[in-house]
Amino acid sequence: MRYIASYLLAVLGGNDSPSIGDLKKILDSVGIELDKERAEKVISELKGKKIDDVIAQGNTKLASMPAGGAVAVAASTGSAAPAAGQPAAKVEEKKEEKEESEESDEDMGFGLFD
Repeated sequence: MRYIASYLLAVLGGNDSPSIGDLKKILDSVGIELDKERAEKVISELKGKKIDDVIAQGNTKLASMPAGGAVAVAASTGSAAPAAGQPAAKVEEKKEEKEESEESDEDMGFGLFD
């Protein structure tokens, strides 16, 4: 990821075709050692491609992937309108259990300065 980020930073800085030296310079500025094989891989994969097109292709691929957030939203909307009040009681029980577990974790048998 750091090599892609440094490549993108170089392109953002106006360099349409960054080299390994350009990536090394960016990574050295933040104290990261360059792995030449990985940097060469990133450069070879992106050579001759416009970054805007690569990002657009990535966005379409990400849009087609399922996300875990959709499941959580569906579950939370189900408890918003409880049928005969039963799911609401279960939610309250879970909240009470969570509060109890937080209380038991506060004092784990030792103090801060023991």
